[in-house]
Amino acid sequence: MKAAIVQKAGQVPVYEDFETPVQSTNESLVHVSAAAISQVVKSRTSGTHYSSDNQFPFVVGIDGVGRLDDGRRVYFVLPRAPYGSMAEIAPVRSERCIPLPDELDDVTAAAIANPGMSSWAAYKERAKLKAGETVLVNGATGTSGRLAVQIARHLGAGKIIATGRNTDSLKALEELGADVTISLTQDKPNLEEAFKDQFASGVDVVLDYLWGESAESLLISAAKMAKDAKPIRFVQIGAISGADIKLPGAVLRSSAITLMGSGIGSIPLDRLFNATAELLRATVPSGFEIATTIAPLSDVEIAWPLDNSNRRTVFKVGSQA
Repeated sequence: MKAAIVQKAGQVPVYEDFETPVQSTNESLVHVSAAAISQVVKSRTSGTHYSSDNQFPFVVGIDGVGRLDDGRRVYFVLPRAPYGSMAEIAPVRSERCIPLPDELDDVTAAAIANPGMSSWAAYKERAKLKAGETVLVNGATGTSGRLAVQIARHLGAGKIIATGRNTDSLKALEELGADVTISLTQDKPNLEEAFKDQFASGVDVVLDYLWGESAESLLISAAKMAKDAKPIRFVQIGAISGADIKLPGAVLRSSAITLMGSGIGSIPLDRLFNATAELLRATVPSGFEIATTIAPLSDVEIAWPLDNSNRRTVFKVGSQA
């Protein structure tokens, strides 16, 4: 079969022949129609993601959309290694195949599932978001962050604060549900003052897609300005701005901040699948918006380096390409 294959860590996937999978017990063979690039997929391709096993070669991609042998259309996740979603056929455990609503098209489902699940699961499984609470999304101008703003509104957040570096994208977030936007391009003293103003008014949940310096400033500002022993749930999801931070111990001793992560390993897989199913059912009725760039899988070597955080690159596979 044809597939996008990674031969070595850090290399761009190539479109080549790969051994067709043979179905094992409790597996389904999914005939793939669409699969998207995500931050997780990029990290696993480079061999830097914490879930990578660094066994090469392998077919790239952790999730996608396709049909089972009986014709049912499904979203699937985590095919059996070394297979991935960016191939004509993917072997997937049957419980990892989620039926798709008829009104949700293949490209949108493939594009929205991973980035949307990141915040849906963080809100519901980790932060336990309650209606009326205030949410701050750090790094809201990327695909995942934009969905985090929309999903927060859908789940009943009372106030939504969004941070980011792109001025135009921040402006667009106001139309998607953000009540306050904060530019991360301002100098550190002004940025910390902007954070302090928000924490003085009250923030219940922080979803952090960036880590790095902005996360440091957020945590320090929260500790300084939050009301006495007011709980703040800080959920770390991505590390686009850096893998490490310097956090004074006094930040945690002097505040009621709960610092946690959300991702593969912090939430049981069955609950991650359930969160994804809920998201997919809500996508069309709730009008969630996600920008996409569509390309045939055969163009993977060209499209891969052009992928960016503003639009999700979705590969169409097989007869769908």
